[in-house]
Amino acid sequence: MIELYHSQRAMRAMRSAALQRGVIAVLDVGTSKIGCLILKFEGAENRIDGDGVGSLAGQSGFQVIGSALTKSRGIEYGEIVSMPETERAIRTALQSAQKMANSRVDHVIACVSGGSPRSYGLEGDMDIKSEIVDDKDIGDVLGACIIPSYEIDREILHAQPVNFSLDHRTGLSDPRGQIGKHLSVDMHLLTIKEKTIQDLAYCIKRCDLELAGVASSSYVSALSSLVEDEKELGAACVDLGGGSTNISIFWKKHMIFAETVKMGGELVTRDISMGLQVPLSAAERIKTRNGGVLATGIDDREMIEISSETGDWELDRRIISRSDLIGIMRPRIEEILEEVRASLDNAGFDDLPSQKIVLTGGASQVPGIESLANKILGQQVRLGRPMRIHRLPQAYSGPTCAGLVGLSLFAAHPQDEWWDFSPRSKNFSGQSVSRVFRWFKDNW
Repeated sequence: MIELYHSQRAMRAMRSAALQRGVIAVLDVGTSKIGCLILKFEGAENRIDGDGVGSLAGQSGFQVIGSALTKSRGIEYGEIVSMPETERAIRTALQSAQKMANSRVDHVIACVSGGSPRSYGLEGDMDIKSEIVDDKDIGDVLGACIIPSYEIDREILHAQPVNFSLDHRTGLSDPRGQIGKHLSVDMHLLTIKEKTIQDLAYCIKRCDLELAGVASSSYVSALSSLVEDEKELGAACVDLGGGSTNISIFWKKHMIFAETVKMGGELVTRDISMGLQVPLSAAERIKTRNGGVLATGIDDREMIEISSETGDWELDRRIISRSDLIGIMRPRIEEILEEVRASLDNAGFDDLPSQKIVLTGGASQVPGIESLANKILGQQVRLGRPMRIHRLPQAYSGPTCAGLVGLSLFAAHPQDEWWDFSPRSKNFSGQSVSRVFRWFKDNW
């Protein structure tokens, strides 16, 4: 636990140093694409006060000075399966973004969509020694949270306080400076497979970069797609990506649950490829141009010409109706949404006072998916787009880049984590966080 504490604080220090120099890169390593934005941060006089507790509260003003998107290689279901191919793809995106920015970056903040994330709700409490709550008390009560046992091959990615209670008052976001005798906290803990983090860290190191932060794709996609009222009253963000679907639930402006379904838009593309006997590239083009999930009488008369490269004239020029294409796509998208519904049910989403669901990600652009999601998820569903950030190119303002935009917001204003506070004593409970990011010790 002590090593984890110092390792994460070291990453926060690297982030602060990069912001002092004014430039940092954010990297979204996905199954279908790799995106990179280079952010230029303004001076401290432009700092905007934000919610939250800890030394990282507040947000620096920033603008996008470089951007690049490239096709992802060597990644399946959000996890690296070929290190050389992934390294080349990351280098391609990074070099293009640096050329556009006319600036070199040494530090990067990345997000991960794989690793089978798993959420835990924790509680901790303690008596206040001085009656007035200070930073040390926050660190002590977070350190008092008892961590449940989890597999040896998993590590902690996020450990965020979501609610404080002081004596008989609850719902406090920042109890510092208040008078009380007993302090308690509710904390959300997110673990993922250790190998996923190790592979990403090693790949970034091979690209001559230093890792200054890691975040969950489920978390950052919601940061950019949910509005403030949705975060406060309760909402779920469903990021329909290429290789996986990332789910997160927010309440009281904090993430309280995250999970990943290993199904995404690429499965729909594969179904089209197999059903029509066309290459994957042609299937993706057909899906993008003509796809949908709700058939009407007009779709029977709307014909789609399919071309392939078999050399056979009969096969190279085929025609199908759009309703036939919808018949291939709809079952797979229904299956994905059914898995999302099961995850939300298991998380107790129906117990929240509001059950808004926001769809984002590349696969959310399939025509008719909003209506289909309303039928399957049984809630208020809307399509979400990432919020605008200064000088963000128009091509990056769609649902496909929700994670990349959210990662930029995370870089500027990360929510407080357990390791952002300094407890009075390093004699932590033996049942608290006992495992560490061992790869930090090997690489930093």
